[in-house]
Amino acid sequence: QVRLVESGGGLVQAGGSLRLSCAASGRTFSSYAMGWFRQAPGKEREFVAAISWNGGSTYYADSVKGRFTISRDNAKNTVFLQMNSLKPEDTAVYYCAASGRRWPSATSYEYKSWGQGTQVTVSS
Repeated sequence: QVRLVESGGGLVQAGGSLRLSCAASGRTFSSYAMGWFRQAPGKEREFVAAISWNGGSTYYADSVKGRFTISRDNAKNTVFLQMNSLKPEDTAVYYCAASGRRWPSATSYEYKSWGQGTQVTVSS
C-alpha cells in the first residue's frame, strides 16, 4: 500500500495560483502513475490530471487543460499540481491517488491508494 499526504491547498482569489503537493511513502513511487481528482460540494468526484510513472506522459481534464500542470519528482516521492488562472468553479477538495498501473488514466477505479484531500477555495 501507499500512504499519500496532500498539502498546499487554501483560499485564493480568482485568477490566482496554488501549487498542491502530494508526498508518497510505501510502495516504490517511481513504479506507478499518479493522479489528481477533485470533489466539489454536492458533486461527484472528478478527474483532474494524471502523470505516468516516469513523468513522460500527462493527461488532463478539458476543464483544466492549459491552466493546470501535473509533475512529479521521483527522487522526492512527490507529485505536484500547479494551478494557474484559478476560477471559482475550481473550488473543491483535491485528492491525489496512486494508480495500479504505469500509465495515466482518468478512471478512478484504476487508482488503489488515496490521500485525505486538501481544500482549495477560489473566491470571485
